[in-house]
Amino acid sequence: MKRYCGRNFSKQELEQTRKLIAEDAGRTRAELSRLTCRMLDWYKPDGGLKDMSCRVAMLRMAEDGLITLPPPRRKPPPRQKLCFTEQTAPQPAILRPVHELSALQLCSVITRDHSRLWNEYIHRYHYLGHKPLPGAQLRYFVTLDEQVIAALGFGAAAWQTAPRDQFIGWSHEQRQRNLPLVVNNARFLMMPWVKSKNLASTCYP
Repeated sequence: MKRYCGRNFSKQELEQTRKLIAEDAGRTRAELSRLTCRMLDWYKPDGGLKDMSCRVAMLRMAEDGLITLPPPRRKPPPRQKLCFTEQTAPQPAILRPVHELSALQLCSVITRDHSRLWNEYIHRYHYLGHKPLPGAQLRYFVTLDEQVIAALGFGAAAWQTAPRDQFIGWSHEQRQRNLPLVVNNARFLMMPWVKSKNLASTCYP
């Protein structure tokens, strides 16, 4: 039994994976990860394939000498440098207390343009800058009268964090079972021109 990306793989499943790879030398690594997910019934809670986790798991299997993957078809594209635009330029200060503001709107980052804009805001104003969030993720804008005042980012929880697990009181088995219920607040950015008392806690749904 081997464990990768939060899943145990039996000897039989590893053998099935090797056979799947050997069936067709023309399959890409991405294709193999999707086929492996279907073969092993490895799905996310929303019903989608856990193909990204599977891809990482297969890479680690290859590193451990358990499987042999086909060579990658192409090199990963170089990371594009983020340039600051007028869209993320500083805005007039917001100084009114939170109870005097109109209703906040929570907007999911779905489109490519919104994703680029979210990345730009984070890189321009967050002290950690922009780095791709690992694993499953959700990103949001918080707007006030159609003006972006905050950016939130949530990602998959870390596999093991001793202080967290000890505080909750999880055993090893409980952590494995319940970890999908935990999310990590990877980024929280209140725009620097926003100075409204207690607004930060109001931004969370």
